[in-house]
Amino acid sequence: MKIQKDPIPQIICKPLTSNILEWHYCIYDIKDEKSPYFGGVYHGKIVFSPEYPFKPPSIFMITPSGRFQINSRLCLSMSDFHPESWNPMWSISR
Repeated sequence: MKIQKDPIPQIICKPLTSNILEWHYCIYDIKDEKSPYFGGVYHGKIVFSPEYPFKPPSIFMITPSGRFQINSRLCLSMSDFHPESWNPMWSISR
């Protein structure tokens, strides 16, 4: 609910109407001209465990970016790729 009430600039994030545990996000309008993502639009998804927030979400990038392998779980400390580093106090929004 927090990300819906207090959106992150340049990111849209919404749940599927058919599955509240699957959210899709879009990162857009990157202002930093030095960024390899400048001018692009990137789509991804977050899949929450039914045990969230006690278990971390899976995070995927769907749009090719040259950095992440598409349709594969991202290796992030706040994702299920590294569940041992997950803290239930964390939020996906910030």
